[in-house]
Amino acid sequence: MKKLTIFDSVKKEKVLFEAIEGLDVKVYICGPTVYDDSHLGHARSAISFDLLHRVLKANGYNVIMTKNFTDIDDKIIKKMHETNRSLEDITSEYINAYKKDMSTLNILPNSLEPKATQNLEYMIEMIENLMEKDIAYKISDGVYFDVSKDETYGSLSHRASDENSIARVESNTQKRNPSDFALWKFEKANDVAYESPFGKGRPGWHIECSAMIKKHLAYKDKEYQIDIHGGGADLLFPHHENEAAQTRCSSNQSLAKYWMHNGFVTIDGEKMSKSLGNSFFLKDILKSYSGEVVRFYLLTAQYRANFNFNEEDLISSKKRLDKLYRLKKRVYGLEASSVNNQFKTSLLEALNDDLNTPKAISIIDEYINKANETLDKEPKNKNLKKELVAMFNFISDILGIGFEDAYKYFQFGIGEDEIKEIENLIEKRTQAKSNKDFETADKIREEINSKGVSIMDTPNGVVWERV
Repeated sequence: MKKLTIFDSVKKEKVLFEAIEGLDVKVYICGPTVYDDSHLGHARSAISFDLLHRVLKANGYNVIMTKNFTDIDDKIIKKMHETNRSLEDITSEYINAYKKDMSTLNILPNSLEPKATQNLEYMIEMIENLMEKDIAYKISDGVYFDVSKDETYGSLSHRASDENSIARVESNTQKRNPSDFALWKFEKANDVAYESPFGKGRPGWHIECSAMIKKHLAYKDKEYQIDIHGGGADLLFPHHENEAAQTRCSSNQSLAKYWMHNGFVTIDGEKMSKSLGNSFFLKDILKSYSGEVVRFYLLTAQYRANFNFNEEDLISSKKRLDKLYRLKKRVYGLEASSVNNQFKTSLLEALNDDLNTPKAISIIDEYINKANETLDKEPKNKNLKKELVAMFNFISDILGIGFEDAYKYFQFGIGEDEIKEIENLIEKRTQAKSNKDFETADKIREEINSKGVSIMDTPNGVVWERV
């Protein structure tokens, strides 16, 4: 079988993945700044790297999956002033909301989830190290990294600076170079600040990840500290470029052996952005569509491609997922045998080709069509049915879809009160049947049907769905 290849953002080509040490893989993904609810960009990144996590596991690797929370930032401080709430109150609310959203999208749990505010001592330690080497220097508003001291600065993104990156940093004529970036920002009025040997303040954004990787993940005696560093394409420069520079200069190691970045999400052709007013909150989408439907839709494009989100395509995508669940109903309640070897190999090879989900999903579509054709001709083919149960288990593990109960999947959007009402009617019908009162049982079935609900008697009890 073909081995795993991934697109390395630095080499700008697909490369064979080889772990630094044996079958252990250390992955670090840049997580959210927790000042607001999750949007589609968060979902895209989370699903992309959750897929990587699953594919690595399917290839036999032991994965340490790490995603940080940036819980000190200008946007968080702004929210504190606007709402008159504490930093801890705001960040804990949005961390919990993020985790809930990720669970709804069926994202595997992370091994580690470090927070910036809980790792300040390691950031301070790294900054002191850089200051001792005269790679970092202190001016009136903070401590800055001198990019001219890093001979390979720009090697990650292949650009040393651009107008946008310079504009992001407040203009300061005291800086040695326009592209120098803040490692530590000194306290301002109404600011959140922490003690440090070089002055009271708070960390710059870029130092967080470098320090937390060094503390929680890094190999100490290897060329690279971790195997894979990932995040959205917008993080390649300046964020990841600056992280890489800090690590190189403080530890004489490269930060990551491989760098991976997922594409942007656009809405009807516009890059998703708060300033454009089209930042689609995930919680709003999840009112109308299940997390699995959203996950499946985002998987229909390869993770590196830019994704144009629109509801028409989402509905079309849902119909593809519906087909999977209709087949799953045909094997309801059966035990699994083993996955068809040819199907398993084809699917894993597609995903081993830089997580090629469009190809993987087309393989599943084809298999579903053939299985339905066979079952139409051979409805009692138990060997195929048990093989299909194993197939659903496999794609649930590797793609994170198809895991729901086949009937509950079609119940999405029905309120709890209505579900209770339907299940009470089903219970009454079951009781009437056990009393051989078939006339009452038929009337109850008609009442259930009038609610747009179909019921089916199976060896495992009565199941139902919205029609």
